[in-house]
Amino acid sequence: MTQQTQEPEQVPDLVPAEAAAQVGAVVARASGEVIRRDWQRWAVAVGEDNPLWFDTDHARAHGFDDVVAPPLYLQYAVLGVTPLDRLRADGSSGASSGDLAFPDAPRRMAGGESTTFHRYCGHGDVVTMERRVESIVQKQGRSGPFVLVTWRTTYTDQRDELVAEATTSMIARP
Repeated sequence: MTQQTQEPEQVPDLVPAEAAAQVGAVVARASGEVIRRDWQRWAVAVGEDNPLWFDTDHARAHGFDDVVAPPLYLQYAVLGVTPLDRLRADGSSGASSGDLAFPDAPRRMAGGESTTFHRYCGHGDVVTMERRVESIVQKQGRSGPFVLVTWRTTYTDQRDELVAEATTSMIARP
């Protein structure tokens, strides 16, 4: 009786050299002005009713000179608007991901985000976001191979003071 050995299944390389070369690089940079009316509209739209965003007297009673912007609003202040006909097939603009391409893994989904906020922003502050690729790793999951991309993002204000830092990940699948 002869024993047959089974060849291990060949896993395709889902990370193109062009994408791998982006590790360590700044892939997105954007600036935007923090505007009271815009953050208040955003806060209402997402159900954020904290009086720090709307009520000057409340904000002053809590040590601020005026109302402040919700911390999670920062990314919307800097990214701007992309017309619908210019969105990618996955529904995003690519503006914050640096247009990393994974032709053999076109399906994308959020993998998580962890943000540390260092200070609030107010009306007229100018925030600059800088996003750097921290890692691109191919992994094997229960349903097959995937690519895990991790970015490190910093947000600074017009005085070059650190406002927030975020670590964000994305999953790309075949």
